Amino acid sequence: MLIGLQNVTFEFGARVIVEDATWHIQPGDRIGLIGYNGTGKSTLLKVLVGEYTPSKGSVEKGKDTTIGYLHQDLLSFDTNDTITEVALGAFERVRQVEKEIETLGYELEKDPENNDLLIRYTDALHELDVLDGYNIHHKAEEVLHGLGFSNEDLVRPYKEFSGGWRMRVLLCKMILQQPDVLLLDEPTNHLDLPSIEWLEKYLLHYQGSVVIVSHDKFFLNRMVNKIVEVYQQQLHIYSGDYNYYETEKALRIEMQQKAFENQQDYIRQQERFIERFKAKASKAAQAQSIQKRLDKIEKIEDVKLERPDLRINFQLEKVPGKVLVELKNASKSFGKIKILEAAQAEIERGDKIALIGANGKGKSTVLRMVAGNEPFEGQRVWGHNVEESFYAQHQLEALTLTNTILEELQQCGSKKTDVELRALLGAFLFSGDDVDKKIRVLSGGEKARVALAKTIVSKANFLMLDEPTNHLDMHSVELLAEALNKYEGTIILVSHDRYFISKTANKIWEIVDHQIKEFKGTYQEWVEWNERMERIKEEEARGKKQETRKNPETENKPLVENKKVEIVEPVKPTPANQPIDREKQKELQKLKRRLRNLETELDNAKQEKIQLEAALGDPSNYSDPKKFQVLEAQYKQAQHKWDVMNKEYEEVFEKVMEADV
Repeated sequence: MLIGLQNVTFEFGARVIVEDATWHIQPGDRIGLIGYNGTGKSTLLKVLVGEYTPSKGSVEKGKDTTIGYLHQDLLSFDTNDTITEVALGAFERVRQVEKEIETLGYELEKDPENNDLLIRYTDALHELDVLDGYNIHHKAEEVLHGLGFSNEDLVRPYKEFSGGWRMRVLLCKMILQQPDVLLLDEPTNHLDLPSIEWLEKYLLHYQGSVVIVSHDKFFLNRMVNKIVEVYQQQLHIYSGDYNYYETEKALRIEMQQKAFENQQDYIRQQERFIERFKAKASKAAQAQSIQKRLDKIEKIEDVKLERPDLRINFQLEKVPGKVLVELKNASKSFGKIKILEAAQAEIERGDKIALIGANGKGKSTVLRMVAGNEPFEGQRVWGHNVEESFYAQHQLEALTLTNTILEELQQCGSKKTDVELRALLGAFLFSGDDVDKKIRVLSGGEKARVALAKTIVSKANFLMLDEPTNHLDMHSVELLAEALNKYEGTIILVSHDRYFISKTANKIWEIVDHQIKEFKGTYQEWVEWNERMERIKEEEARGKKQETRKNPETENKPLVENKKVEIVEPVKPTPANQPIDREKQKELQKLKRRLRNLETELDNAKQEKIQLEAALGDPSNYSDPKKFQVLEAQYKQAQHKWDVMNKEYEEVFEKVMEADV
């Protein structure tokens, strides 16, 4: 065991987070820590690292266990150092050894005959080599690039970056430290899709154990082999990914319900017997014995699935025109960074658009341009009867901390009565006295729900949402997706949550080459289309490569104003009566046959790779870890087979070319 809880009870005042909870994190564990907002997931991580002390029980930790803990509070860290320097802070001992080597080098320049200095200098160099200290800059840059930083960013001061990018730098530092246990609290909240995919690949090969708090189903299904759910002040452990957890939880609830019903039937039957025969002398002793047995029976609890339900009902007062907003010849730059150049885009009534792409491409900027909150060159043409509402992450920061939840909604100009506002807040899980809570005491998820409530309170027919699922638990994400599907208005949203996008969008916008490229279809269809395009490109590239191998002389063919030029190869002079080398001719024919066979085999191997890639990309295959391992092994074998054959093809081709000379 690396670290764990033993019979731990932890309370915040009168509120119990967990009671008598036991949880051990073992080497190789990939754990998803889940639960509804407010159940205490982040609090539990703080108990594990010793920031909070349990009321009862103990936190157990291996003597040499190292822990890396990524959490939102780290954003308070600030420095003028470059982000590369911050990341290199992971190699504390290496930096110390480097300084020692530098100091010893200066001393040796002054006293080159000092044998003691020379030994210490040699030992320091050896330690640096053992610690792989010569590669730390390369490692840091590799991880920073993977998390979305450009070469220019690497020398920029840390303090110049926004909160989301700072969190990436700290995540990089933690990854480079390679602790035995990584505790990641919502690591994908500040990552774009390419960075999430990079992090997935990295964590799949990470040697230590990982505990992840996340609401991203796709991410959890790829990352974890165990789910720990915080539910009803208990920790419920499931050995599998998130899909397995959903199935297994439903099965456990069904079994408990049946056991409860069977026990209730038994109790009623026994109570009828007692009632009937307790006054009868011949049966009184038996009735008394049954009563004692019933008193001692361990009661099975009725299954009452406690989960919050967002009851969002959008109300539209006006129907807009066919086109809600149009961008014409839109250009936007930040200094040398170009976002759009003479771009065109149109949003029609009923569109539910997901604006996706890597960070830095300008997704949020384009969303603000659509909303009219960002100046740009070109035109923004607003449609008829459009009533918009805009939700962005900065709105959480714009909440007035001294207001109560009810006061916050009263001040947003909705013209609703307090009764109506209370009803709306009830739909967002703020009922009774909850509406009188101050904003400052709310969790991140609760603040997000208040900001979302403010966004939809205006009866808008056009919603613009920037990362609306950040800080929401998975159940709330599902309910929000459900509500947006029923919403009769128009939506454009920016999100990194692939599950949420797949459930809500009917169009995809992507910023490519400073233009807005529109794909009419769902996210899954867009992914499949991209995969097809990539395969076609690979096949075309490979076809051209093979064509060049077959006809190397075509590279030097002259082209004259599109006229066909017939190339007549010179006849090679041969000495008279030179005998034909039949063995050489046979060998050449054999090589050519092998070359043709290899071409066919390479095509077959490529198709096998493509099929396995498609299977590995199918989320349903992640639910069975054994099946996924088999597929992964088959893919590695197919890749190796293709590499070997490709190498042989090149060798045989070279031999054919030499023999033909």
